Amino acid sequence: MLLEAIGSRLRSRRVEAGLTQSALADAAGVSPRFLVQLEKGEGNISVQRLSGVCSALNITFEDLFRGLGPGAGLKVALVGLRGAGKSTVGAALAHRLGVAFVELDERVQERSGMSLGEIFELRGEAGYRQVEAQVLDDLLQDPAPMVIATGGSLVTAPETWRGLRARARTAWLTARPESHLQRVMAQGDLRPMRGRPQARQELEAILRSRAPLYGQAERSVDTDRVGVAGAVDALSDWLGRPTG
Repeated sequence: MLLEAIGSRLRSRRVEAGLTQSALADAAGVSPRFLVQLEKGEGNISVQRLSGVCSALNITFEDLFRGLGPGAGLKVALVGLRGAGKSTVGAALAHRLGVAFVELDERVQERSGMSLGEIFELRGEAGYRQVEAQVLDDLLQDPAPMVIATGGSLVTAPETWRGLRARARTAWLTARPESHLQRVMAQGDLRPMRGRPQARQELEAILRSRAPLYGQAERSVDTDRVGVAGAVDALSDWLGRPTG
């Protein structure tokens, strides 16, 4: 699991930097074969060659290994559009793992003393992003293990999203557009449809624009296909924890 986590982080960093495996191998002075195995979490890692890859990607060993290894406080962050199932799956996963479950937006509201609507109205998106980044940093510095359900747009804040991927295990929960809308409305929130006859088309456009960002997460799980229990099993198995 440790090698897979390291490989996933390096792959995400490479994609973010716009480098092909061949280009990174040349820059790091390693063989393409070594880099392929490294990103897949296979084989033995040479510290010297790993150092070359990190140098080429401008990432420190501290950042690469943060939150990994024995004794580390497990941090799992769920990303995806609103209605993907982050709250439901996240709470169930936290229960399965025996760790705390945290709704990031709830902590943002607590920190600011305002609702999300009030934050955006009074401080704008920049103000919200600032509080979001501060709250998330505090959570990631907390040594306690936890599962974090993030806001749907967190991935559009490059620094915050990059920092989250470097310091936590990340999983993208996916669902069909109609499922996103139905789940939100089932919770009694009719805002997605009120005065917006093209709500589904708008949501599909948002999903298309964010999919490449969500896709930088280490793992993706289709909650429509496997359901809540299946998603929890899949994530538990991915994390190397019991699924029973």
